[in-house]
Amino acid sequence: MSEHHGGAAAELGSSKGVVAGILAILVLYGVAAAMQWPQTGTAMTNGMHADHLVDAPGTGAKEHAEHFDSGHEHGAAAAHPDYFMVLPFCLLLGAIAVFPLSHKTEHFWESNRNKFLVAGGLGLLTLAYYAFAYQHPLDRHFLGHKVVAPDSATALPWVIIQNAIFNDFVPFIVLLFALYTICGGIRISGDLPAHPSTNTAFLAVGGLLASLIGTTGAAMLLIRPVLETNSERKHVAHTVVFFIFIICNCGGCLLPIGDPPLFLGYLQGVDFLWTLGLWKQWAFVNAALLAIYFLGDTLVAYPRETKRDIQRDETRVRGLQFGGLMPNVPLLMGVVLAAALLSPTKPFPGTDWYPWLYLREAVQLGLVAISLAFGSSKVRSDNGFNYGAILEVAALFIGIFICMQPALQILDVKGSELPVKSAAQYFWATGSLSSVLDNAPTYLVFYEMAKINPAELTAEMAELLAAISLGAVFMGANTYIGNGPNFMVKTIAEKAGVKMPSFFGYMVYSFSVLIPLFVLVTYMFF
Repeated sequence: MSEHHGGAAAELGSSKGVVAGILAILVLYGVAAAMQWPQTGTAMTNGMHADHLVDAPGTGAKEHAEHFDSGHEHGAAAAHPDYFMVLPFCLLLGAIAVFPLSHKTEHFWESNRNKFLVAGGLGLLTLAYYAFAYQHPLDRHFLGHKVVAPDSATALPWVIIQNAIFNDFVPFIVLLFALYTICGGIRISGDLPAHPSTNTAFLAVGGLLASLIGTTGAAMLLIRPVLETNSERKHVAHTVVFFIFIICNCGGCLLPIGDPPLFLGYLQGVDFLWTLGLWKQWAFVNAALLAIYFLGDTLVAYPRETKRDIQRDETRVRGLQFGGLMPNVPLLMGVVLAAALLSPTKPFPGTDWYPWLYLREAVQLGLVAISLAFGSSKVRSDNGFNYGAILEVAALFIGIFICMQPALQILDVKGSELPVKSAAQYFWATGSLSSVLDNAPTYLVFYEMAKINPAELTAEMAELLAAISLGAVFMGANTYIGNGPNFMVKTIAEKAGVKMPSFFGYMVYSFSVLIPLFVLVTYMFF
């Protein structure tokens, strides 16, 4: 058995453990629901009075919610952390950028365990600052808004954990994990001639799918057939880079399920179909990227391939075949519907019932378990499916979400002092920070800064919302960490033997291609 298939077999064997772990989580969630804890969490999230709950005897659900009602506070803390507390975040970004480049740290950084140790260590440093050095109240956003005073050494670190992990990271990583795992059970196989037109067609289809099944879903579905089609070519890295530009980012702005920032906007009350109004910007940016890629591959990259490689590419041809469509396509749709319909902050369509806290994540995990238990193991083996890419994202982003809290807090307090007034300024400010901070919380900061009111969306306000939305989605493509799928695609490509650009090498592509394009977007639309 080859090393590839041996590794895949090991990962498939571990899938039984993943299913068992998911079932254990679902059982615990069921017990918690019997105790009315998720229901209480939803009431707290929405500031509901305890009468909205159906209390179970002995659970204390109503009493807990009533205590929340009486203790709920309004108003934001005006203080912010010391500016030097952006240093852990900068160090983490530096590690991601530099460690793969040095022979002394290259092998160290290949281990997800070591990535977690670095990210987690810097996260602990951030938590220690809030435990012992920061003496001002903090805004808690998990389970509703509340201002928490530093009345103990654990009070503020706990707020940071609630905001970063429970409120942001858990929904983020569960959605990515569900899309990644279920799409890993779908195989689009084949080895088409890797002509520039073929690759451009793949990118175009992916750019459309990104808005329909999310950037993560589209990326995981198409990255493997793209890599297989290009397996005979030597110059492939630029194709993966444009894959990240289009499929992992710029293609996902037509629906809220396309990209996490837009989904957060939907949860804030933006109409589900409002983002369809961004179709002109979507069409312009993606058409331009497709044209740039086609010309670059036609005139520069493809002519550099050797005659021998081109001959192999032309003769080793297999038509596209599809496997694992059942049960995974319906399950994939289930993940998308759960993300759209089971938010604890919005009533289920047509009812006054608010889904329970983490019910969305429980449903998504259940769909993953069905995929792993009943999907084809051969399809996953043929895909070379493993959990390495999603584990890498989890290991790094758990630290990123914690370490970026001081930066977000500073921005939240000082944002009004920034010279950001016009739509063009919001586009670049949101986009610039979305390049290095996660684009979802960055979107929310500027959403609040612009005082967007979806119920009374004036023309001026709609222009600001469009600028914030497009900045967050488009400029998440500027770096490997701007959006979760970027790193997963990079990891999968590297495991397939593609030598991807370094952190800074990737930014050479993005600054050369994307920044001039975004200047045109500013000129044409804002």
